[in-house]
Amino acid sequence: QVQLVESGGGLVQAGGSLRLSCAASGSSFTINVMGWYRQFPGKQREPVATIISLGTTNYADSVKGRFTISRDNAKNTVYLQMNSLKPEDTAVYYCYANVNLGSDANYRYWGQGTQVTVSS
Repeated sequence: QVQLVESGGGLVQAGGSLRLSCAASGSSFTINVMGWYRQFPGKQREPVATIISLGTTNYADSVKGRFTISRDNAKNTVYLQMNSLKPEDTAVYYCYANVNLGSDANYRYWGQGTQVTVSS
């Protein structure tokens, strides 16, 4: 089993910044991909950013140039630096990790979600 614990959400004014963190813990696992989704009220989760173990990143068009994803492989932690925040970024943000537990045991684990609210 792998647990993901998020931190860093909150309330910020438009134009401000927040940094989300997500730490994975457990035993005998390898993380291949980590990333972030977000969910608007009444909508399905949508991808925000991903990063693979070698550092290649990918972003949703709506956040390119404003958000930066990074990871610390030694700490099994992924970060999302969010700058120039807009009210339309208001959502619950979820981190995830694609994990290998050995052999063909590949799973996706999710964090508990953290609320980000951007006021105008």
